[in-house]
Amino acid sequence: MRDFLNNPDQFLRHLQAAGYTGVPPQTIARCPIWKGACVEHLTQLKERLTEVHNLAGASALLGWDQQVNMPPGGAIHRAAQLATLSKLHHELFTAEETGRLLEAAEAEAQGLPYDSDDASLLRVTRHDYDLATKLPTALVAELTRVTSLAHEAWAKARANDDYAAFKPWLKQILDLTLQAAGHLGYEDRIYDALIDQYEPGMKTAQVAALFDELKAAQIPLIQAIAAQRGRIDNSILKREYPEAAQEAFGRMVARQLGYDFERGRLDRAVHPFTTGFGSNDIRITTRYESRWLPGSLFGTIHESGHAMYEQGSAAAISGTPLEGGASLGIHESQSRLWENLVGRSRAFWMYFFPRLQAAFPAPLEGVDLDTFYRAINRVEPSLIRVEADEVTYNLHIIIRFEIENDLLEGRLSVDDAPEAWNAKYEGYLGVRPPTNREGILQDVHWSGGMIGYFPTYTLGNLMSVPFFDKAVAAHPAIPDEIARGEFGTLLGWLRDNIYRHGRKYQPAELYERVTGEKISAQPYVAYLRQKYGEIYDL
Repeated sequence: MRDFLNNPDQFLRHLQAAGYTGVPPQTIARCPIWKGACVEHLTQLKERLTEVHNLAGASALLGWDQQVNMPPGGAIHRAAQLATLSKLHHELFTAEETGRLLEAAEAEAQGLPYDSDDASLLRVTRHDYDLATKLPTALVAELTRVTSLAHEAWAKARANDDYAAFKPWLKQILDLTLQAAGHLGYEDRIYDALIDQYEPGMKTAQVAALFDELKAAQIPLIQAIAAQRGRIDNSILKREYPEAAQEAFGRMVARQLGYDFERGRLDRAVHPFTTGFGSNDIRITTRYESRWLPGSLFGTIHESGHAMYEQGSAAAISGTPLEGGASLGIHESQSRLWENLVGRSRAFWMYFFPRLQAAFPAPLEGVDLDTFYRAINRVEPSLIRVEADEVTYNLHIIIRFEIENDLLEGRLSVDDAPEAWNAKYEGYLGVRPPTNREGILQDVHWSGGMIGYFPTYTLGNLMSVPFFDKAVAAHPAIPDEIARGEFGTLLGWLRDNIYRHGRKYQPAELYERVTGEKISAQPYVAYLRQKYGEIYDL
């Protein structure tokens, strides 16, 4: 091979004799070889995609700073900065040169194994490129500018319970979202174009069918539990838990689960979130209330689940479009798996409850493990999604899904949305928000333009149980290890089967590779019935 590289003309004749043409001799000395063929365009494409990836990381960093550190007065400047970066990112990625390199690289890489990093990179890049080129750069930049300003408006409106102040921003975001959906295209429902950005390949009709299946199963379960509601008291969770001690305990739990603080950090934000700028810098946030322990505790575990997924991407795909999660639904399967199947399990608290008592001796004095376990799993229709129990949580998502579709398809106006929200909460959960702060203003997502995102939370719930079951089937000792505070086996299985692949596979494809099944509501429903049937003696 060295002789060929020192004699480009000889190497070119060798390639031509093998039936490969089109390689300029001057490129051969620097061109990687795969099965005797030069893959120069693939190399150039990777270099270009690295620049695109870096611009996205810079935007994410500014977004993180806006929610964690930035003074409120900086919003106008940050909106302009983010709009500029999104414009540059979109222009670079959708440029004709990117398309030319992608097409040439696809031709060069024909015959690569489907599971190879390069073949997967080209599949993912083609998917992303075909979508991105449908969106005008000006629209992308305007969405970024408006949502950056809208976030600050939402945070202030939420704090002041002032929906009227946020309403003009929501109208702008809805209009821009409809424009984007029109450019992206859809066959049946407007929502199809939007959910595809978060859960590639998923259709509105599929989501609606899964949600109907869930409602049919969960509403009777909620009604059965309601008859036994007085059996469980969760007032111990509403005692005084100093915020500094909550933060220290949360950090300890996250670290023990496997979140790597050498490649991440934990901060405060109005709404908990995870963001990353590469697998070696994945940051999480949470929020604290001194008289509600589960908020920060399970919020931290939830975001750690997201972060461990991102940190688990294989080193070989670091800095490429393959890095990260296959979809938001797969992502939520991990955050919900760690938060609920692990964090709300009896085994988990067999290990951590004595440590929690040591951290909070006064509020937990005289409280036993069984009382605490039942308290954190109490089922009670509530107003706030992020604080909802496992049984009622999906109804919060169904409400948002229905409202988003009504807004997009013109059956509901932004003016009337708060009342529609309140009516759905009363109809589905039997509770009515007394304020918009506890109602339509509670979530950050719409201010960020993330319409189409909410179903991924429930999709994640549905996938979390089969993933966990597969891990336990492969390693039956996992429940006992959890009871000893050991999470390495579970985390290792998840890394090997899910995390390391990043975005190499479509979400449905990855789910089927791991579980051997198509997504269904039944495993999750069975899990809820078993767990809460035991807790409530149903």
